[in-house]
Amino acid sequence: MLTIALVDRVGSGLWASVSVLYFTYVSGLSVGEVGTLVAAAGAAGIAGAPLGGRLADRVPLTRVLIAVQLLRALASFALLTTDHFALLVVLCSLGSLGDRAANVLTKLYATRVAGADRVRYQAVQRTVANAGWALGGLTAAAALALGSTAAYRWLLAGDALSFAACALLTLRCHEPRATSRTVATSKDPSSTAGPTSPWRDRTYLAYVATDTVLFLDDAVFKVGLPLWIAHTGTAPHGLAPLLLVLNNVMVVALQISLARFGSTTAAARALLIPLSATFALAGVAMAASATGGTITTTLSLTAAAVLFTLAEMFHATIAWELSVALAPETAQGAYLGVHGLAQSAQRSIGPLAVTGAIATGPLGWLTFGSVIAMTCAFQHRLVRERLAPKPLSVPPVTVSEH
Repeated sequence: MLTIALVDRVGSGLWASVSVLYFTYVSGLSVGEVGTLVAAAGAAGIAGAPLGGRLADRVPLTRVLIAVQLLRALASFALLTTDHFALLVVLCSLGSLGDRAANVLTKLYATRVAGADRVRYQAVQRTVANAGWALGGLTAAAALALGSTAAYRWLLAGDALSFAACALLTLRCHEPRATSRTVATSKDPSSTAGPTSPWRDRTYLAYVATDTVLFLDDAVFKVGLPLWIAHTGTAPHGLAPLLLVLNNVMVVALQISLARFGSTTAAARALLIPLSATFALAGVAMAASATGGTITTTLSLTAAAVLFTLAEMFHATIAWELSVALAPETAQGAYLGVHGLAQSAQRSIGPLAVTGAIATGPLGWLTFGSVIAMTCAFQHRLVRERLAPKPLSVPPVTVSEH
């Protein structure tokens, strides 16, 4: 599965950085049409995580993952055949649906295979995925130097081929044991009730809502930093891609090491406190970047990038553990699918949150960091009772001395 993660992200790296340019220069769409296309695809993708997780509780996970990868491949190949706006919206929506489903399915696979060591497994997988993303991005940058329509098409074809390769590689993966299907097929009449529904679990839904806020660091790197650098006017514009590289390098270098701080459920919950402080300091650093000249701005933005990257890695570790620990074993797929909504929703909320912070200025960034910090503290309290050790169901026995 680690090889699959690498191949998947190399392909995504080829396409993600040039998709908007492809639709503009190759498909000939207007700015408004490109915006509508991206928004529609993002909205469709929201359904992918819960749908994929629910299916994986009922049929073999590897079969679902193969189907999802083939859907992504077909959608990407089909983009090469048309420039019709409506068809492009449909195809991008299908690809986005498959992308979000694949994301939660690979996480579920890691959960079932790695068991108690799932946090370290996810850390290794995320490190490999980031390395693949960087490799794909560098390849795309080199291809764009050609400045031809053919280069864009080859990058899209490479993305599609990576998904087809992932489907073939998944055929070699063994099917992990799934408690939910074991329960569902049991002859024990008491098991016929089926798995618990996450949609009726108020604590888990509240946890997912708070995690949506904690995922906002993603929007900082994709939207916030580039726009803020352009807005301040004192930082060199070339700083934005360098900060993205810094983010990627830090994740590859440190994610596995930092994962040990959240290797147990109790440790993951405790990590929410330093995560809260990290988000607050990152907001302060962003605000400070508007108070000085070029050197001060550059140093402040670099510090903010480092802090937001640390927050990203801490939160990834926490989310890997808590999203599973809060879910019953008989419905892990359904629960992790609902948790996947946090990242999907953030893709819509995140850009609005960071542009709001930019429009407000330094006070906006202070508020941005403070709100996420307070959400960390709230989540720390929210999950306390659910994760507390359960008392014995039988009364203690007193042994007489006689």
